[in-house]
Amino acid sequence: MKPGNLKSLLLVMIGMFAVSVNVQAVEQVVATVDGTPILESQLKRALGKQANNATNRAKALDKIIDDMLVQKAVKEANVHISEGQLDKIVENIAAQNNMTYGQLLDALDYQGIGITKFRNNIRNQLMMAEVRNRSIGKNIDVTREQVETLSKQMLEQAKTQGKKAQVTGTEYQVRHILLKLNPLLNDTQAKAQLNQIRSDIQSGKTTFAAAAKDYSKDYLSGANGGDLGYAFPEIYDPAFGQVIKATKKGVISAPFKTQFGWHILEVTDTRQGDMTEAAYRQKAYETLVNQQLQDDAKDWVKALRKGAEIKYLVK
Repeated sequence: MKPGNLKSLLLVMIGMFAVSVNVQAVEQVVATVDGTPILESQLKRALGKQANNATNRAKALDKIIDDMLVQKAVKEANVHISEGQLDKIVENIAAQNNMTYGQLLDALDYQGIGITKFRNNIRNQLMMAEVRNRSIGKNIDVTREQVETLSKQMLEQAKTQGKKAQVTGTEYQVRHILLKLNPLLNDTQAKAQLNQIRSDIQSGKTTFAAAAKDYSKDYLSGANGGDLGYAFPEIYDPAFGQVIKATKKGVISAPFKTQFGWHILEVTDTRQGDMTEAAYRQKAYETLVNQQLQDDAKDWVKALRKGAEIKYLVK
């Protein structure tokens, strides 16, 4: 290659590089969704033939953001609709329309849809419905303060109207021994140790109170012989509450696991207690959750927005 030609080639390459740099410099990020950028060119494509004004830009940008959030939710949900599920749904659709499967196929062909496209449409609808439900449920946010405020309002209103309902329930006096897992104590070892402690109590080698003081890692109750006092089962960890209700008075339960570790427990007494305030708190909680579900169900993409970090960089 001649020196002159080489020089020309270099000039062309430098020119191409300059153009490339200039194009990249012009490209602008207009927003980010969970750190993923939305470029000016994307926004222009979304605008199409609409006027490039503030109102249309805002609508187009929101549409891009919503689409990104929906796609992300579908990917994260990892919803799988089996062929068997689709078979049953298609059969049910045929039955509901008083058709045989063959007649349904003919009707679809007549409309130019075809069974494959029909099944894919059903699959997509089921996937989107599942993603929608998960997204709405995941973003429900009800605070203790909201529950307390509403429950007091509901209780006062019931009293004023003379409709206050007295709710009673069984309170259980319970004592327990807790072993917490650590690098030196795994599930199998904790369960075995509690089985041995339980056996020693039952054989009279020790008492529940003494064993709680010696072994329980719930130091507050352990110092009191494992006694937790009287309480409704609902206030405890769900797994703990279930064992309370399933264990007969005076019987030491088999070892069981909760989020806090491994336990054995004994119900030492029961009594009827006033659950009125607790019942109104539960009713208030359910009311607040249902309100959020209804609000989010009207526009479920808003529920996706609650859990996303959206930054608008250019107006």
